[in-house]
Amino acid sequence: MIQGPVCILANTGAGRKAAARMEHLMEPFRAAGLAPELRLIRNGAALSAEARRARDGGFATVIAAGGDGTICTVASALSGSGVTLGIVPMGTFNFFARSLGLPNEPEAAIEALLHAEVQEVAAGEVNGQLFLNNASLGLYPALLEKREAAYAKWGRSRLAAYWSAIRTLITYDRPSRLRVTIDGRTDHLRSPMVFVAQNAYQLEQYGLADGVELIRQGKLAIYIAPELRRWQLLGFAVKMALRTARPYRDFTLESGEEMVIETRARRRTIARDGERQKMRAPFRFRFLPGALRVLVPKAGG
Repeated sequence: MIQGPVCILANTGAGRKAAARMEHLMEPFRAAGLAPELRLIRNGAALSAEARRARDGGFATVIAAGGDGTICTVASALSGSGVTLGIVPMGTFNFFARSLGLPNEPEAAIEALLHAEVQEVAAGEVNGQLFLNNASLGLYPALLEKREAAYAKWGRSRLAAYWSAIRTLITYDRPSRLRVTIDGRTDHLRSPMVFVAQNAYQLEQYGLADGVELIRQGKLAIYIAPELRRWQLLGFAVKMALRTARPYRDFTLESGEEMVIETRARRRTIARDGERQKMRAPFRFRFLPGALRVLVPKAGG
Protein backbone atom coordinates (compact mmCIF):
# COMPACT_ATOMS: atom_id res chain seq x y z
CA MET A 1 0.00 0.00 0.00
CA ILE A 2 0.97 3.63 -0.44
CA GLN A 3 2.49 5.04 2.73
CA GLY A 4 1.77 8.70 3.48
CA PRO A 5 2.33 11.54 3.41
CA VAL A 6 2.40 11.55 -0.39
CA CYS A 7 3.66 14.10 -2.91
CA ILE A 8 2.87 13.88 -6.62
CA LEU A 9 5.25 15.58 -9.06
CA ALA A 10 3.67 16.00 -12.50
CA ASN A 11 5.69 17.23 -15.46
CA THR A 12 2.92 19.06 -17.31
CA GLY A 13 4.87 21.65 -19.28
CA ALA A 14 2.89 24.81 -19.97
CA GLY A 15 -0.21 22.99 -21.18
CA ARG A 16 -3.49 23.66 -19.41
CA LYS A 17 -4.98 20.37 -20.60
CA ALA A 18 -2.21 18.35 -18.91
CA ALA A 19 -2.72 20.27 -15.67
CA ALA A 20 -6.49 19.72 -15.82
CA ARG A 21 -5.98 16.03 -16.46
CA MET A 22 -3.73 15.72 -13.42
CA GLU A 23 -6.42 17.30 -11.27
CA HIS A 24 -8.84 14.67 -12.60
CA LEU A 25 -6.33 11.88 -11.86
CA MET A 26 -6.21 12.96 -8.21
CA GLU A 27 -9.75 11.69 -7.62
CA PRO A 28 -8.86 7.97 -7.12
CA PHE A 29 -6.26 8.92 -4.50
CA ARG A 30 -8.79 11.04 -2.60
CA ALA A 31 -11.42 8.31 -2.86
CA ALA A 32 -8.92 5.91 -1.25
CA GLY A 33 -8.55 8.24 1.71
CA LEU A 34 -5.24 9.74 0.66
CA ALA A 35 -4.59 13.47 0.50
CA PRO A 36 -1.53 13.78 -1.74
CA GLU A 37 0.07 17.13 -2.38
CA LEU A 38 0.08 17.77 -6.14
CA ARG A 39 2.91 19.85 -7.54
CA LEU A 40 2.67 20.75 -11.22
CA ILE A 41 6.08 21.23 -12.83
CA ARG A 42 5.70 23.49 -15.85
CA ASN A 43 9.42 23.97 -16.47
CA GLY A 44 11.23 20.67 -16.96
CA ALA A 45 14.53 22.24 -15.91
CA ALA A 46 13.08 22.73 -12.42
CA LEU A 47 12.09 19.08 -11.98
CA SER A 48 15.32 17.93 -10.37
CA ALA A 49 15.23 20.65 -7.71
CA GLU A 50 11.53 19.98 -7.05
CA ALA A 51 12.25 16.27 -6.63
CA ARG A 52 14.96 17.02 -4.06
CA ARG A 53 12.63 19.40 -2.27
CA ALA A 54 9.96 16.67 -2.08
CA ARG A 55 12.57 14.16 -0.87
CA ASP A 56 13.60 16.46 1.96
CA GLY A 57 10.06 17.61 2.75
CA GLY A 58 9.03 14.72 5.00
CA PHE A 59 7.10 12.72 2.39
CA ALA A 60 7.15 8.93 2.68
CA THR A 61 6.14 8.47 -0.97
CA VAL A 62 6.86 10.62 -4.01
CA ILE A 63 4.89 9.76 -7.16
CA ALA A 64 6.31 10.89 -10.50
CA ALA A 65 3.83 11.48 -13.34
CA GLY A 66 5.43 11.72 -16.79
CA GLY A 67 7.61 9.90 -19.28
CA ASP A 68 10.82 7.94 -18.79
CA GLY A 69 12.93 11.10 -18.55
CA THR A 70 10.71 12.50 -15.79
CA ILE A 71 10.75 9.22 -13.88
CA CYS A 72 14.54 9.04 -14.15
CA THR A 73 14.97 12.59 -12.81
CA VAL A 74 12.77 11.95 -9.78
CA ALA A 75 14.36 8.53 -9.16
CA SER A 76 17.81 10.14 -9.16
CA ALA A 77 16.74 12.42 -6.31
CA LEU A 78 15.16 9.60 -4.27
CA SER A 79 17.90 6.97 -4.63
CA GLY A 80 19.34 6.02 -1.27
CA SER A 81 16.95 8.30 0.66
CA GLY A 82 14.49 5.68 1.88
CA VAL A 83 11.62 7.56 0.21
CA THR A 84 9.43 5.31 -1.94
CA LEU A 85 8.94 6.08 -5.64
CA GLY A 86 5.58 5.67 -7.31
CA ILE A 87 5.01 6.03 -11.06
CA VAL A 88 2.10 7.28 -13.16
CA PRO A 89 3.20 6.65 -16.78
CA MET A 90 2.31 9.53 -19.10
CA GLY A 91 5.07 9.34 -21.72
CA THR A 92 5.47 7.79 -25.16
CA PHE A 93 7.20 4.54 -24.29
CA ASN A 94 7.06 4.21 -20.48
CA PHE A 95 9.62 1.39 -20.56
CA PHE A 96 10.49 1.51 -16.86
CA ALA A 97 6.87 1.59 -15.69
CA ARG A 98 5.96 -1.28 -18.00
CA SER A 99 8.97 -3.28 -16.82
CA LEU A 100 7.49 -3.15 -13.32
CA GLY A 101 4.16 -4.49 -14.54
CA LEU A 102 2.32 -1.17 -14.34
CA PRO A 103 -0.43 -0.59 -16.92
CA ASN A 104 0.37 1.93 -19.65
CA GLU A 105 -2.81 3.96 -19.05
CA PRO A 106 -2.52 6.48 -16.18
CA GLU A 107 -5.94 5.66 -14.70
CA ALA A 108 -5.19 1.92 -14.58
CA ALA A 109 -1.69 2.58 -13.25
CA ILE A 110 -3.10 4.64 -10.36
CA GLU A 111 -5.49 1.83 -9.47
CA ALA A 112 -2.53 -0.56 -9.42
CA LEU A 113 -0.54 1.83 -7.21
CA LEU A 114 -3.32 1.94 -4.63
CA HIS A 115 -2.86 -1.79 -4.07
CA ALA A 116 0.86 -2.00 -4.75
CA GLU A 117 3.73 -3.26 -2.61
CA VAL A 118 7.22 -1.84 -2.13
CA GLN A 119 10.15 -3.57 -3.80
CA GLU A 120 13.82 -2.75 -4.09
CA VAL A 121 14.66 -2.21 -7.76
CA ALA A 122 18.02 -1.94 -9.53
CA ALA A 123 19.24 1.01 -11.58
CA GLY A 124 22.28 2.03 -13.58
CA GLU A 125 24.55 4.97 -12.91
CA VAL A 126 26.91 7.08 -15.01
CA ASN A 127 29.14 9.63 -13.28
CA GLY A 128 26.85 9.60 -10.27
CA GLN A 129 23.64 10.11 -12.30
CA LEU A 130 20.98 7.37 -12.36
CA PHE A 131 19.45 5.78 -15.43
CA LEU A 132 16.59 3.30 -15.39
CA ASN A 133 16.58 2.07 -18.99
CA ASN A 134 19.81 2.98 -20.77
CA ALA A 135 22.63 5.46 -21.14
CA SER A 136 24.78 6.07 -24.21
CA LEU A 137 27.33 8.27 -25.89
CA GLY A 138 28.11 8.94 -29.52
CA LEU A 139 25.52 8.68 -32.26
CA TYR A 140 22.48 8.08 -30.09
CA PRO A 141 22.69 11.38 -28.15
CA ALA A 142 23.30 13.13 -31.49
CA LEU A 143 20.22 11.45 -32.92
CA LEU A 144 18.12 12.62 -29.96
CA GLU A 145 19.31 16.19 -30.50
CA LYS A 146 18.36 16.10 -34.20
CA ARG A 147 15.01 14.50 -33.37
CA GLU A 148 14.13 17.20 -30.85
CA ALA A 149 14.97 19.86 -33.44
CA ALA A 150 12.77 18.10 -36.01
CA TYR A 151 9.89 17.87 -33.53
CA ALA A 152 10.20 21.58 -32.76
CA LYS A 153 10.03 22.41 -36.47
CA TRP A 154 7.48 19.92 -37.77
CA GLY A 155 5.76 18.53 -34.70
CA ARG A 156 5.97 15.06 -33.19
CA SER A 157 5.58 12.39 -35.85
CA ARG A 158 7.25 9.20 -37.00
CA LEU A 159 8.20 10.88 -40.27
CA ALA A 160 10.08 13.60 -38.37
CA ALA A 161 11.80 10.98 -36.22
CA TYR A 162 12.88 8.92 -39.25
CA TRP A 163 14.11 11.97 -41.15
CA SER A 164 16.17 13.17 -38.19
CA ALA A 165 17.72 9.72 -37.84
CA ILE A 166 18.72 9.64 -41.51
CA ARG A 167 20.23 13.13 -41.29
CA THR A 168 22.27 12.10 -38.26
CA LEU A 169 23.62 9.03 -40.00
CA ILE A 170 24.57 10.70 -43.29
CA THR A 171 26.31 13.61 -41.55
CA TYR A 172 28.25 11.31 -39.24
CA ASP A 173 31.92 12.27 -39.21
CA ARG A 174 34.11 9.51 -37.77
CA PRO A 175 34.09 7.00 -34.88
CA SER A 176 35.59 7.98 -31.56
CA ARG A 177 38.76 6.54 -30.11
CA LEU A 178 37.76 4.89 -26.85
CA ARG A 179 39.60 3.26 -24.00
CA VAL A 180 37.02 0.93 -22.45
CA THR A 181 37.58 -0.87 -19.15
CA ILE A 182 34.93 -3.40 -18.11
CA ASP A 183 35.36 -5.02 -14.69
CA GLY A 184 39.10 -4.45 -14.93
CA ARG A 185 39.54 -5.61 -18.56
CA THR A 186 40.76 -2.84 -20.91
CA ASP A 187 40.41 -2.53 -24.70
CA HIS A 188 41.20 0.26 -27.14
CA LEU A 189 38.39 0.68 -29.67
CA ARG A 190 37.06 2.91 -32.42
CA SER A 191 33.27 3.11 -32.33
CA PRO A 192 30.55 5.62 -33.22
CA MET A 193 28.36 4.60 -30.27
CA VAL A 194 28.27 2.77 -26.95
CA PHE A 195 24.82 1.85 -25.62
CA VAL A 196 24.56 0.66 -22.00
CA ALA A 197 21.32 -1.04 -20.94
CA GLN A 198 20.01 -2.07 -17.53
CA ASN A 199 16.32 -2.64 -18.32
CA ALA A 200 15.69 -6.16 -19.59
CA TYR A 201 12.12 -5.31 -20.63
CA GLN A 202 13.30 -2.56 -22.99
CA LEU A 203 15.80 -4.91 -24.64
CA GLU A 204 13.01 -7.43 -25.21
CA GLN A 205 10.93 -4.72 -26.89
CA TYR A 206 13.90 -3.82 -29.11
CA GLY A 207 14.47 -7.46 -30.06
CA LEU A 208 17.86 -7.53 -28.29
CA ALA A 209 17.21 -10.71 -26.34
CA ASP A 210 20.90 -11.59 -26.00
CA GLY A 211 21.36 -8.87 -23.39
CA VAL A 212 18.31 -9.77 -21.31
CA GLU A 213 19.93 -12.63 -19.39
CA LEU A 214 23.01 -10.52 -18.68
CA ILE A 215 20.85 -7.92 -16.92
CA ARG A 216 19.01 -10.60 -14.99
CA GLN A 217 22.41 -11.79 -13.77
CA GLY A 218 22.95 -8.37 -12.19
CA LYS A 219 25.12 -6.84 -14.90
CA LEU A 220 24.95 -4.06 -17.45
CA ALA A 221 24.46 -5.10 -21.08
CA ILE A 222 26.97 -3.09 -23.12
CA TYR A 223 26.46 -2.74 -26.88
CA ILE A 224 29.38 -1.34 -28.90
CA ALA A 225 28.74 -0.42 -32.54
CA PRO A 226 31.44 -1.33 -35.09
CA GLU A 227 33.64 1.18 -36.89
CA LEU A 228 31.72 1.93 -40.10
CA ARG A 229 31.63 4.46 -42.91
CA ARG A 230 28.64 6.76 -43.28
CA TRP A 231 26.67 4.69 -45.76
CA GLN A 232 27.52 1.46 -43.93
CA LEU A 233 25.90 2.99 -40.89
CA LEU A 234 22.62 3.26 -42.77
CA GLY A 235 22.72 -0.48 -43.41
CA PHE A 236 23.54 -1.11 -39.76
CA ALA A 237 20.61 1.08 -38.70
CA VAL A 238 18.26 -0.84 -41.00
CA LYS A 239 19.40 -4.15 -39.48
CA MET A 240 18.76 -2.78 -36.00
CA ALA A 241 15.31 -1.49 -37.00
CA LEU A 242 14.38 -4.83 -38.61
CA ARG A 243 15.82 -6.70 -35.60
CA THR A 244 18.12 -8.78 -37.78
CA ALA A 245 21.37 -7.48 -36.25
CA ARG A 246 23.20 -10.10 -34.22
CA PRO A 247 25.89 -9.77 -31.54
CA TYR A 248 29.48 -10.73 -32.46
CA ARG A 249 28.54 -10.44 -36.15
CA ASP A 250 27.06 -6.93 -36.41
CA PHE A 251 28.07 -5.42 -33.05
CA THR A 252 29.94 -6.25 -29.87
CA LEU A 253 28.00 -7.27 -26.76
CA GLU A 254 29.78 -7.11 -23.41
CA SER A 255 28.59 -7.24 -19.81
CA GLY A 256 29.87 -6.08 -16.47
CA GLU A 257 29.01 -4.48 -13.16
CA GLU A 258 31.30 -1.51 -13.81
CA MET A 259 32.67 0.17 -16.94
CA VAL A 260 34.90 3.19 -17.52
CA ILE A 261 35.10 4.90 -20.93
CA GLU A 262 37.92 7.34 -21.61
CA THR A 263 37.88 9.60 -24.67
CA ARG A 264 40.07 12.34 -26.11
CA ALA A 265 37.33 14.89 -25.55
CA ARG A 266 37.13 16.20 -22.00
CA ARG A 267 33.36 16.60 -22.17
CA ARG A 268 30.79 14.61 -24.13
CA THR A 269 27.03 14.49 -24.32
CA ILE A 270 25.54 11.50 -22.53
CA ALA A 271 21.95 10.39 -23.08
CA ARG A 272 20.13 8.95 -20.05
CA ASP A 273 16.62 7.60 -20.62
CA GLY A 274 16.15 9.96 -23.55
CA GLU A 275 17.49 13.07 -21.81
CA ARG A 276 20.82 14.61 -22.87
CA GLN A 277 23.45 16.00 -20.52
CA LYS A 278 27.04 17.18 -20.88
CA MET A 279 29.41 15.20 -18.65
CA ARG A 280 33.11 15.28 -17.98
CA ALA A 281 35.28 12.31 -18.96
CA PRO A 282 36.03 9.65 -17.90
CA PHE A 283 32.55 8.16 -17.94
CA ARG A 284 32.00 5.67 -15.13
CA PHE A 285 29.03 3.31 -15.44
CA ARG A 286 27.85 1.08 -12.59
CA PHE A 287 25.06 -1.43 -11.98
CA LEU A 288 23.32 -0.56 -8.68
CA PRO A 289 21.24 -3.41 -7.19
CA GLY A 290 18.46 -2.28 -4.89
CA ALA A 291 19.03 1.38 -5.71
CA LEU A 292 15.38 2.37 -5.35
CA ARG A 293 12.30 1.62 -3.26
CA VAL A 294 9.48 1.44 -5.81
CA LEU A 295 5.74 0.74 -5.67
CA VAL A 296 5.01 -2.24 -7.94
CA PRO A 297 1.78 -4.18 -8.55
CA LYS A 298 1.34 -7.19 -6.30
CA ALA A 299 2.00 -10.53 -8.00
CA GLY A 300 -1.29 -11.87 -9.30
CA GLY A 301 -2.96 -8.59 -8.38
